Amino acid sequence: MPAAKPIKAAAPRAAAKRAPHSAEVERVRAIFERFAAALPEPKGELEYRNHFTLLVAVVLSAQATDAGVNKATRALFSVGDTPQKMLALGEAGLIEKIRTIGLYRNKAKNVIALSEALLRDHHGEVPSDREALEALPGVGRKTANVVLNIAFGEETIAVDTHVFRVSNRIPIAPGRTPLEVETGLLRLVPKPFLRHAHHWLILHGRYTCKALAPACPRCVINDLCRWKGKRLEADSLPKRLPKARRKAAPARRDAG
Repeated sequence: MPAAKPIKAAAPRAAAKRAPHSAEVERVRAIFERFAAALPEPKGELEYRNHFTLLVAVVLSAQATDAGVNKATRALFSVGDTPQKMLALGEAGLIEKIRTIGLYRNKAKNVIALSEALLRDHHGEVPSDREALEALPGVGRKTANVVLNIAFGEETIAVDTHVFRVSNRIPIAPGRTPLEVETGLLRLVPKPFLRHAHHWLILHGRYTCKALAPACPRCVINDLCRWKGKRLEADSLPKRLPKARRKAAPARRDAG
């Protein structure tokens, strides 16, 4: 789950904190009503077996794809699905299991350290409060939000690169940092949709509102989207530009 990169810009204006206009509230509600109609029970795509493996999977997903993490954790979780088993596997054994994931050495250190912390401080159980989660090695706000939402049913919104892009592009709750976007979404998304909001936004950004080639013609909210770059006709999608021809290199003369 790639992390969203903050946009370097001036501090957010005070106007951004004003109560949203009623028309905008209704527009946001309509957006999530359509998401819900299209996919009533969205699910995260990281594979896990229990709260511990969910936490580990989310930690491993930083700056990596869910598909890449799943490929590695299928074998990992067959031998390390509890903090005790993960410690028995050890850092070296864990590295061998997750070598295909980016930043695997640092992530292995964090997973071993958080396993130790869970056994030492939480009786081997994943805590259900934010402060305790964020105190674990390798766990930041986004990871805590995912775990709180999926494992414990809390109405949190994890802002990854997809949520950040979609929220700014449509827009729903534009912001210059992930925290600003998260705060805006929590304020604007109607309560009935908060439980699944970040799943809908992630999936929408991953498969429809993609960074380089958004599929606007098949987007379920294209008439509610205010992005200036949207395309509503299928034949208006950008065509691949021909590759520039290389100039032939001058013939090389043999030294004589």
